[in-house]
Amino acid sequence: MKNSLYILNIVKHIQDYYAPLIGEFEQVVLLSLLRLGNGTWGAAMRRDIQERIGRELPVSVVYVTLQRMEKKGMVKSYVGEPTAERGGRRRRHYLIDTRGEQALGRSYRTLRKMCEGLEQRLGDL
Repeated sequence: MKNSLYILNIVKHIQDYYAPLIGEFEQVVLLSLLRLGNGTWGAAMRRDIQERIGRELPVSVVYVTLQRMEKKGMVKSYVGEPTAERGGRRRRHYLIDTRGEQALGRSYRTLRKMCEGLEQRLGDL
């Protein structure tokens, strides 16, 4: 049992080593996609982010970030069926991919480790 826990720990470190590094806004977009669920679209993510961070975002910023992350293999997209409410236009839907999950997990674990013992000071800033 002890050896298998040791091996699992090594695997987690290897995954962290190979997970792509992401920037702050990429992290925010991936968190929104994770929260809203696979198949959501850019406008919904933009609204979610704006509501949570309390800041107005340009329309293009989420889409540009999603395109960049799609090139990195962190998200995938597909075009949905046209809807009457959109005047027959189609929506592009996004899915978080394994590389995106790994990058988000790595980012989260790193931030938690770096914040250990600083919660009070960070809350006061």
